[in-house]
Amino acid sequence: MQSAAQRLIFPLLLFGFGILVSLWPFHTWAPLGYGSAPTATAMLHAGVLKKFGLYGLIRIALPLMPEGGRPWLQILAYLCLGNILYCGLVAMRQKELNQLIGYSSVAHMGFAFLGIASLSVIGVTGAVLIMIAHGLLAALSFGLSGYLYNQTSTLNIDQLGGLLRRLPFIGAALIMAMLAGCGLPGFANFPGELLVLFGAWKGLSWFVVAAAWGALVIAAVYMLRAIRNILHGPLPDNWAGVTDAKTLWRKLPFGLLLAWLLIFGCFPSMLSVKIEKSVAEIVKMAQGGSAAPLATLSGPQGKH
Repeated sequence: MQSAAQRLIFPLLLFGFGILVSLWPFHTWAPLGYGSAPTATAMLHAGVLKKFGLYGLIRIALPLMPEGGRPWLQILAYLCLGNILYCGLVAMRQKELNQLIGYSSVAHMGFAFLGIASLSVIGVTGAVLIMIAHGLLAALSFGLSGYLYNQTSTLNIDQLGGLLRRLPFIGAALIMAMLAGCGLPGFANFPGELLVLFGAWKGLSWFVVAAAWGALVIAAVYMLRAIRNILHGPLPDNWAGVTDAKTLWRKLPFGLLLAWLLIFGCFPSMLSVKIEKSVAEIVKMAQGGSAAPLATLSGPQGKH
């Protein structure tokens, strides 16, 4: 494809896919949509369908239009700071749980964009890990919020409180989901975000990397505050009758999602070794040169 055509088509694909993935400043539909959608729809869209845009950028736009893409990567790095920082700050102000999860989801997509913008094997591998981890986390988070809504008929954080006493399993799962959203080690989000930051450190400006690190602090603030306000403190009389997920069948979906978040968090090479080969070819095509192997997780022989 000629260079002029690449320079014309790549930004169209970037912003077209970017709208689907809620790239800032085209993100505003996502939290509102997730807050209004039925639980199953929010789980499916945030967990699965949103990743199609990232897949299109990685598998189609970058390798097929390398000359058109390279000038836009630095712009993408600064745009994704809007996801990471601005949407994180907006999440701190949310009073409704689905809105908080929605803005957190948009912020996580900023880390995936940051990995793509680094155009390095380690950064793009981290972006793919984040896609997988966020799919599991988004489904878990919206599933838990849907359970809370069925029990309380509200997701207003100010009206909740003390629910861990009545919902030990659901409460524990919600705590783990929110800690995973903070990027806590042991969950699948951590290795993905770590690789993205390594890739950004190598290929982008120090300001972008510093801002991304700061976003992790912001995420910790609004996630831990939500845990405190929803699950701890006095239990209002209105929620004295709520019931936990007592049967194995009710617990199984949440347990499976949590289990995979922990498995991929403790053993990230289960994914990274398989992802690296394809990512290296894509980065090589996008850079017009050879790509270095990812030694951080896979080791010299491609094993953990």
